[in-house]
This record gives sequence, structure tokens and C-alpha cells, in this order.
Amino acid sequence: MKFGVLGKSLPHTYSPQIHKAFADYEYTVLERTEEQVNALFNGAEGLDGFNVTIPYKKLAASLCTELSEEAKELGAVNTVVKTASGFKGYNTDVFGFKYMLERAGIDPAGKNCLILGTGGASVAVEYALKKMGAAKIEFCSRSGEINYENVYTVAQDAQVIVNTTPVGMFPEIENSPIDLAQFKNLYAAADIVYNPGRTKLLQQSQELGVKNAGGLSMLVAQAWQASEIFKGGRGTVVPEPVEGPQQDIISTVIETLQTQMLNITLIGMPGCGKTTLGKKLAKERGRTFVDLDDKFKEEYNVTPAQVITQKGEDEFRRMETQLAKKILPQSGLVIATGGGIVTRKENWFYLRANSHVIYLERPLSFLLKQDTSNRPLSQNNKIEELYKARVPLYEELCDEKWIATSLRSSQ
Repeated sequence: MKFGVLGKSLPHTYSPQIHKAFADYEYTVLERTEEQVNALFNGAEGLDGFNVTIPYKKLAASLCTELSEEAKELGAVNTVVKTASGFKGYNTDVFGFKYMLERAGIDPAGKNCLILGTGGASVAVEYALKKMGAAKIEFCSRSGEINYENVYTVAQDAQVIVNTTPVGMFPEIENSPIDLAQFKNLYAAADIVYNPGRTKLLQQSQELGVKNAGGLSMLVAQAWQASEIFKGGRGTVVPEPVEGPQQDIISTVIETLQTQMLNITLIGMPGCGKTTLGKKLAKERGRTFVDLDDKFKEEYNVTPAQVITQKGEDEFRRMETQLAKKILPQSGLVIATGGGIVTRKENWFYLRANSHVIYLERPLSFLLKQDTSNRPLSQNNKIEELYKARVPLYEELCDEKWIATSLRSSQ
């Protein structure tokens, strides 16, 4: 059997990897122009079926000879399978979105919901929210009745906000479609974007202390149901919530993919052993190691110490942030950061966006013995003062803290 994923541009798709985890059929990437899509539905490429992603979900629905109940109501499909008369279309985004909310403990029943965007994914989200008992569902778009100019007044009562737009997606991760802080009754926020793992929208929801869900779980769950359809299994007749082996395999794939996508980013005081540990982790896990201080010299043809000495710390921090914006949004790296990167709040978003952040703690007594000849800040400021100022920042920012014991620092 031969399947694939159809889209206009799919340079970073994870669909082949996900489907390989669910089944052993052939699965390929199908980058096609709108004019070329018709050929797929005419059977010219001999496919048994395929998934459909933006911007072809509504077009695919119009080209199917048969639609499932959900796909017919939505007018959009993301999964099609070959039949005797052509292709039948399904929409597994509905199942994927419901799974995404349930996994995060988000219950929209009886709540006012606001959907950002009106594209193909938004109709599946609306359908799922209705099925889950949402009290009210409204849409916000650039030119809609509710738009990004009036949304804070017209939709002030929103309790669940869902982003179905590509705003905030890699590589343009600095953007967020909306300011969640303006919604005083906010209960939860969900973002179907899955790269980066923690979008600006999700990071803000975490800061506000509300429930949140990222798009990776939706991506994997909808792919599982699509795989069931491809294999001729239960298709859309899937028990909800998913339990038992099905729940286990979906969760396993989510966790495996998340681990693979996220960088391992090390923070901590100068001399704590970030470079030594980073090189070791990269070798053990088959990843590329990046030392931001080395990258700084490569990028600017000058060392951090030279910039600090000649132009001051503020200029160094500005240049460091520009480098952080370039490196940290990438995936699957092991990264050792400079000790003071946490002192600039702007860097926190980039550190958290696509990284599992580990604070490498080392006793102050050990740090006091380190050579500071190439560290002008450590020379100009007592290590004790830097330690006192930075440790609370490391601890607040990190996902995990490791205690360094036997490592010998090469920094």
C-alpha cells in the first residue's frame, strides 16, 4: 500500500515519521501546486490514499466522490482513501483536536470559545467544540465581524481561545496572534501550531497560569486515526476518549517526537561545566552540539570578551540576543549558553520556545576557584554577586535542575 501527505510546501513535515510509528505501509511527501492536485484524484500516481494539509483541505473535499459525515458537514478533509468510484474523504482533525484538549485537561463544556482564524482547521475545531458542549463559539479574523482591532471588546467574555492560524510558527516564532492578558475570564488557550513546542501564545498562557495545549498532540492523534482509516480499521468510529493500547501508542509517539524536536539547552554560571556536559550529551544522543560563545565568535568575528571590553556589556547582550534568535528556535540540538543570557528577559522566550532547559548548578565554592582571565564580567564583578543575582533566574527559567559534581569544566 502507498500513502502520503499532500501540501503546497512541506519542508519540515513530521508526517512520514509519525505514520511509520503506526504502520509499515509506504508513506511519501507530496508537494504539489493546485493544478497538480487534480492528478492525484484522477489516480495518476497510483496512491491508495493520502493526508491533506494546508492549503488544500477544502479543495480536496470538492474533489472527493464520497465524504464521511464529518467531512461533509465541514467541507474540508485531511484524509482520503481510494475507493472503487474515486476517493472518500474524512476529517481526522476533529478527533485530533478533541484528543489535544482532553490530554491537557481542558473542558470547553459550557464555556465561551473564541477561534482565531477561519481556514480549513478552524471548521474542524468548531465542530469538535460543539460536540464537547461549548456554550458559545465565535471567530476572529483579519477582516471578519470580530477582528484583531475589536476582539478585546467584542469578545471580552472568551474563556477558551484556540489559535488555528500559522501565526507563531517556525521560523517566524516572535509573533503571537493575540494578547491573552486582555481576557479577564480566560480559562484555557490552545494552539494548533506544533513547531516551536512552546509558541509565544502558549508561553503567555503559562505565565497567566491558565490551562494550555500545544499542537503536537493534535498532529499525532489525527495521524493515528488517519492510519486506522488507511489500514481499513475503525476509521471515524473510534471510542472517545481513547483508552488502553491506543492511548498508550499515541502518547508514546507524542513523547518520542517531542523529545526529538526539543533542544537540550544548558544554562548556568560560567565555569559550571555546560560545555563539557553538552558535548557529552550530544555524543551520547547523536545530536549536534552548539556552544553559543563559539557561535558568537563565528557569527561576529570577535569574542564575547572582546566586545565586553571594547564596547561594554549592553552591546554584548544585544548581539547575544540576535544570535539567540537565530539558534534557539532550531530543533534537536544540544546548546550550551553563556552564563548571563538569562539576565535579559527577552531571551527567555527564545530559551523556552523549542528547548528543554536544564540548569546546571555548581557550588559557589567550586566556581570561586575557576580561571576568570577570559571572563571580564567575572573580573569586574565578584563571582558571589553574579551568583546571587543569577541563580534565582536560572531556577525560575529552567525545566529541570541538574547538580554538577564530577564534571571538569573546559570553559
